[in-house]
Amino acid sequence: MRESVTLNAREQQRSEVVGRWLAGILTTGEAVRLLGCSERTAWRLRAAMLAKGAAGLAHGNRGRPSAHRLPDPVADRIVELATTEYRGFNDTHLGEMLAEEEGVVIARSSLRRLLRARGLASPRRRRAPRYRSRRERMAQEGLMIQVDGSRHDWLEGRGPWLTLVGGIDDATGRIVGAVFREAEDGVGYLTILRDMARRFGLPASIYRDGSSVFAPTHGGARQRDEATQVARALAELGITSIAAGSAQAKGRIERAWGTFQDRLVSELRRRNVTDLAGANGLLRDFIPRFNRRFAVPAASPVPAWRPVPPGLDLARVLAFRWRRAVGSDSTVRLEGALLQLPPGPGGRSLAGRRVEVELRLDGRLLVMADGRLLAAVPAPPEPRRLRELRMLDPQGSPPEPTSRNVGYRPRSDHPWNRPGPRAPSRMALTDSLSR
Repeated sequence: MRESVTLNAREQQRSEVVGRWLAGILTTGEAVRLLGCSERTAWRLRAAMLAKGAAGLAHGNRGRPSAHRLPDPVADRIVELATTEYRGFNDTHLGEMLAEEEGVVIARSSLRRLLRARGLASPRRRRAPRYRSRRERMAQEGLMIQVDGSRHDWLEGRGPWLTLVGGIDDATGRIVGAVFREAEDGVGYLTILRDMARRFGLPASIYRDGSSVFAPTHGGARQRDEATQVARALAELGITSIAAGSAQAKGRIERAWGTFQDRLVSELRRRNVTDLAGANGLLRDFIPRFNRRFAVPAASPVPAWRPVPPGLDLARVLAFRWRRAVGSDSTVRLEGALLQLPPGPGGRSLAGRRVEVELRLDGRLLVMADGRLLAAVPAPPEPRRLRELRMLDPQGSPPEPTSRNVGYRPRSDHPWNRPGPRAPSRMALTDSLSR
């Protein structure tokens, strides 16, 4: 009994051409042109059809398992990893992690077919794209840095919600700085500016949104208050600040956050990270791998980064700075904190003197006057937490209690505690005036 073979469309077309060739309807040259192959292959197809009929034109490996197919134990191991340790990883990310961590190299298309055949759907849901015209990338690395903050449940309930503050180079798609913060704040942006300046240099411009970190959002701000701490630092560094008109305008970093919320969340889950410090630790390892995977060469090989000018105190520029007047008791008040200053030269009082208070990113609070350091105390690096400080001396220790600051509490029968004469009520006063 002969085995039946089903020919595909191409093999059926070949069978018709070879049949007409055998019948003498077509010449050899015409048959070769219609078959779209070499003359040698055409004669081989003719011989196969004479020997086996139309079934001889079917591929010889039809119905046989591929010699390059993935072994069943390896396929089972991949499915097990995709449902346990690498649960939630997208297909491309999973393939990269299998190669890096497990030593299993598999093409994305093969991995996708395997997972779909085993009933594992892609964790990402994609919507039909809307038409938008894309702005061309900058030609040089360092010409423009897109900055933004991404508020997200990065720890998936294992810890608090965090905000990822970062910057991406417009020309290459390289992440030039990123840090997890409790909220999108000036400390986060000053931190990535510091890291970027140390590693690459100063960019020509930044592309940012309308956050109040960069400019006051209320219309009643006075002109001298228009510059925020981050805006002042950008101006001192000579970096142009450009406000985007919409989130789509800075789509490069918005798309990067989408990738981070897919890949980084999966890796945070795999490492069971539960706090801010652990998230920042994994982030330092994740960014170089992200850049190797997604960064592209710039159109121009000459970068546009500017070196930090010699003599510029980068730590002072990238700090929170305020101008304050010294009180009559030689103290300075700042965001709820009270700082006790030492005597000036010759033991003179500094009352009424204008000083500058600097909160550095390294957690020091400095009081300066005419370039001279008056006091340095440890402080929280966030301005909103300065109220946790108490009155401090220049060494950062609370003052010893004295009879003046302990206070005096009189006894219960002291004249201070006796009731005095009652003041007349407003109605009685009105009555007396009306008579």
